[in-house]
Amino acid sequence: MTHSRVLCLGEVLYDYLADQPGVKREQVQSWTAFPGGAPANVACGLVKLGTTAAFIGGVGTDQLGNDLLELLKNIGVNVAGVALVENFPTRQVYVERDGEGNPIFAGFSSDQPDHFADAHLQASVLSESLFIDADYLVLGTLELAYPTTRQAIAQALEWADKYYVKILVDVNWRPAFWQEPGEAKRLILDLLKDVDFIKLSQDEALWLFNTTDPSQINYQLDSLEGVLITNGAAGCHYCLNDQPGQVNSFTVPVIDTTGAGDAFVAGFIHQLCSRGLASLAYPQIVEQIITYACAVGALTTQHLGAIAGQPDAEAVEEFLANQYLQ
Repeated sequence: MTHSRVLCLGEVLYDYLADQPGVKREQVQSWTAFPGGAPANVACGLVKLGTTAAFIGGVGTDQLGNDLLELLKNIGVNVAGVALVENFPTRQVYVERDGEGNPIFAGFSSDQPDHFADAHLQASVLSESLFIDADYLVLGTLELAYPTTRQAIAQALEWADKYYVKILVDVNWRPAFWQEPGEAKRLILDLLKDVDFIKLSQDEALWLFNTTDPSQINYQLDSLEGVLITNGAAGCHYCLNDQPGQVNSFTVPVIDTTGAGDAFVAGFIHQLCSRGLASLAYPQIVEQIITYACAVGALTTQHLGAIAGQPDAEAVEEFLANQYLQ
């Protein structure tokens, strides 16, 4: 297999989406399982768009883990960095949906958030060779919640620095993953000191930085090359190469917004791989890059499941062409 330009480290799991939107977990009559996990979603989205990607994470030795591993392989994701973790099951997340298709995390199949395979990825099983020819490392923050995976992230950051791999962090704040939620803000802010790009929702920006202005966040973390703040149907505010901007979202029939932010990240990184970092010096091209990312996110919301709904490059180009004709 050729080297992977993008490495995505974190969780792969099953989202159990409520078949009945608008009701609480105890009132849901049935659930449908969909593969998910933010870094795995990004890896799959990248490959579908035409950028090589590897997933790094832990799965259980159970049937769910086997199924997820096969899915990643079939899509074309490099799974050389996947570790089989014994004695812990593959994570299952229950997701309620409101009337507009927005996900509401409703808990796990266990009351202990660290009793799953993804929380036990050890630094010692990471492969340095994956980093040698990589261009980007994509991280979430959920695995910061667990001491073992926290060490794995530290190892990945060390190798990313050694091999000049650019780092994007999608904050993806989910309190349910943390045994000690009070530790989260400090650990996340420490991580963001060592990265190049960050992607946040509006709520996450307020929580971490007390502002939704990407330029202000860029100023607070002066080592950054870019800040992306998404707000669902309201689009994306950004500051890239010290230049602020805004792109409105697309109006589409929404079925499920699970994984839309991950699809946005995949679209953004795919564009950076295609156009090169030097393209960020040109505001018009930056706007095109963010517009493309928004289109990938919008298309994903028209289907159930974070991975199942992801478009390929041809679908994105056709969608954008139709938008300009309207």
